[in-house]
Amino acid sequence: MEPEEAPDYPGPSGIWGEWGTQKEKTRCCCQLPTILHGGVEPAPPLVKEQVILGEPTARKLTSGPEMAPRPASDIRVFASSCTLHGLGHVFGPGGLTLRRGLWAAAVLLSLATFLYQVAERVRYYGEYHHETALDERESHQLTFPAVTLCNINPLRRSSLTPNDLHWAGPSLLGLDPAEHAAFLRALGQPPAPPGFMPSPTFDMAQFYARAGHSLDDMLLDCHYRGQPCGPQNFTAIFTRMGQCYTFNSGANGAELLTTPKGGMGNGLEVMLDVQQDEYLPVWRDKEETPFEVGVRVQIHSQDEPPVIDQLGFGAAPGYQTFVSCQQQQLSFLPPPWGDCGSVILDPDLELEPSGQLDSPNPSPGPKSPYSIMGCRLACETRYLARKCGCRMMHMPGSAPVCSPQQYKDCANPALDVMLRKDACTCPNPCASTRYAKELSMVRIPSRAAARYLARKHNRSEAYIAENMLVLDIFFEALNYEAVEQKKAYQMSELLGDIGGQMGLFIGASLLTILEILDYLFEVFQDRVLGYFWNRRRSQRHSSTNLLQEGLGGPQTHVSHLSLGPRPSTPPCAVTKTISASHRTCYLVTRL
Repeated sequence: MEPEEAPDYPGPSGIWGEWGTQKEKTRCCCQLPTILHGGVEPAPPLVKEQVILGEPTARKLTSGPEMAPRPASDIRVFASSCTLHGLGHVFGPGGLTLRRGLWAAAVLLSLATFLYQVAERVRYYGEYHHETALDERESHQLTFPAVTLCNINPLRRSSLTPNDLHWAGPSLLGLDPAEHAAFLRALGQPPAPPGFMPSPTFDMAQFYARAGHSLDDMLLDCHYRGQPCGPQNFTAIFTRMGQCYTFNSGANGAELLTTPKGGMGNGLEVMLDVQQDEYLPVWRDKEETPFEVGVRVQIHSQDEPPVIDQLGFGAAPGYQTFVSCQQQQLSFLPPPWGDCGSVILDPDLELEPSGQLDSPNPSPGPKSPYSIMGCRLACETRYLARKCGCRMMHMPGSAPVCSPQQYKDCANPALDVMLRKDACTCPNPCASTRYAKELSMVRIPSRAAARYLARKHNRSEAYIAENMLVLDIFFEALNYEAVEQKKAYQMSELLGDIGGQMGLFIGASLLTILEILDYLFEVFQDRVLGYFWNRRRSQRHSSTNLLQEGLGGPQTHVSHLSLGPRPSTPPCAVTKTISASHRTCYLVTRL
């Protein structure tokens, strides 16, 4: 159908109103109703656009539908509403200017500085630094420590027999069989009878329990917080020094003693007889030969076994030794901030020949609290059980106790080598109790006290002066030191530093990050999902057209079959005819 000319409409005073001079130009584009199968489709609304020429700035007055807004995925829309400082100045409207370039450089520099500071803080956090805090804390009462006492002389000379010398003489005393008779004479013992036959077996633990110093004979006086105590308050225990005795050990579920006060008179006070007359003669100069006299003392926690041969201090006869203690509670951090651990070893679990002593497997079942000394003792026990097939009498476990010959040939040399090499690796316990000590001594007894004690114990004054000692152990004050490892830089501090740097350099917060994530979601939804949606819609349009052609219908495009919105009316700058829909466009121009 050919386009028809529009009728002559009234002039400026007609229905269009006053249009002005000839410099004004008005264009009107209208579309006649489209006839589809006898139906009438209403025409779209009229759009009138007036352009005023000759003004300094062109002014457009538009009526009808407004211009479509920018999508949310547009960077300019996001920059205008984002709380990130400076972004709106970089992506604002207009072209590239010097001001916009300076803003972009400032934003990039601030962002780079912020990222550098964040990386530095994250690196510092990844190094897992710790700090040690020392605090003095008060307490209403303190648990009294365990006190282990050992006579420096392990065996009494009056308890040795020819059978003991036969079995233990070469290993413990360095005696040859030909020297047994002379040694017995030095002990004041009769020689072995003719036809002497040693026993078929020999138990080292029973030997030390029988021949060692008895607490009933050594303990002359005992008081705890002014109340009398005795041998029944001590527990016999084996160490490398022989049979020893522990006060307040907590063994067999015994209640631990506490003290509500500090100072002398509020702890343990014992008077001991070291029994120098029972000391073994120095027959030969050996590494194990003791030259001193007195007792060895160790103050320790109930959770750890005594290692008195390495950690004990000496108390000499003829002196009263005052031991002022202060409890220290240690708390360490586990890896990666520290190196504490709680590997509990089973002394009965034998290692394979290729097994490593520093990487044992924890044993199941309830065990005593972990301690370094307990770990080392179990490690040494397992080593000797594998190396020598036995254990020393002070070691835990069910392996047989070494014989005197095994002590001499295997156990003692192997254990000494192991200690020198430090073959057992035991981590620090995460929580432990230690006791700091201060020692002071005074000479005892006075001449008046010596006469009194000689009459009381039916001894001579010289014996009292050479054999008696007093040990006084107490808390200095009713407080304790808390030594605690703490994380020097925690996650909360890292987040606080990142938040501070973020606010200082880029003016952002956590909500700003949520805004950025929301914008990225909008971009993904508009660009990626929109692409697949438009592609799917195009495929459905193609399927509809192919279906119409297959049915042989008219070549008329029916707008109401379209799945999408109706295409907008084309501008009427030129005359356009759409024959398929029988549409006619009129171009009306008034000069």
